[in-house]
Amino acid sequence: MTTHEGVRSGLSRQTEVAERAPGVEDVEAAEEAPIEVRGLTMRYGPLVVMQDLSFRVRQGEIFVIMGGSGSGKSTLMRHMIGLEEPAEGSILFEGADFQEADVEKRRDILRRMGVLYQNGALWSGLTLAENVALPLEEYTDLDSETIGEIAALKLALVGLKGFGSFYPSEISGGMRKRAALARATAVDPEVLFFDEPSSGLDPITASRLDDLILQLRESFGTTIVVVSHDLASIFKIADRALFLDIKEKTMTALGTPEDLRENPPSEEVRQFLTRSSEAEPPQASEAHADERHPPKGQSP
Repeated sequence: MTTHEGVRSGLSRQTEVAERAPGVEDVEAAEEAPIEVRGLTMRYGPLVVMQDLSFRVRQGEIFVIMGGSGSGKSTLMRHMIGLEEPAEGSILFEGADFQEADVEKRRDILRRMGVLYQNGALWSGLTLAENVALPLEEYTDLDSETIGEIAALKLALVGLKGFGSFYPSEISGGMRKRAALARATAVDPEVLFFDEPSSGLDPITASRLDDLILQLRESFGTTIVVVSHDLASIFKIADRALFLDIKEKTMTALGTPEDLRENPPSEEVRQFLTRSSEAEPPQASEAHADERHPPKGQSP
């Protein structure tokens, strides 16, 4: 078995998919999208976090989930990787519903996913090499020598060559994020999930991590889903972005960040993508009647 065996049949697959944005009907896709969310409602008891979420993630794209604090971005990611069950709706991975799949099918789906959590989630009692080796030990039948070689290679690919014997507490926050990325890519997943990858990093380190994400997509055709509120990162890496509106409790925008900034479908989207806390002034046609027609005897 080679290091990248089974990495990507997706490079040769050209997938034409259409997303269901609010008020837009689906168009039939030539092939199944890697991920499809249908009518998803996320709820904790009586509290509805988000509802009526429907969209597709295209093969080989970098898809960003964005929104304000508390909008349910990370909750949506946890639903997409099977950690939480939908209150309503379904999430399909290449046409298979994770919640309805049997144990063997779920294991196969998980084997094809990689996740980088917000804090890295490295095991503190294990070295970096041992952390990277964990998924290989869980999901492959490779011998220990081969696993060690792959772990060293994965660390080298993220700029951590020679750091395999270090523990997470002995390296910086940016290095821990890169080590977590090495672990997330250990079994050459077809889809990678990132939860706030730039959180807690300085701008330069965050930009370098963005470069690594772009390199992964370009080198291996990986489909990548990123939860982020970092505008610099969103505009640098996103092919498309989904906006979760905390007021409406649903998705209100889906498109390229540039298009959404230039033609925002709502004031919330405009403020988020321009980091503005002020509402736009009303147009002349929307001005108050008293402003358009001042009382007699007064100057306009």
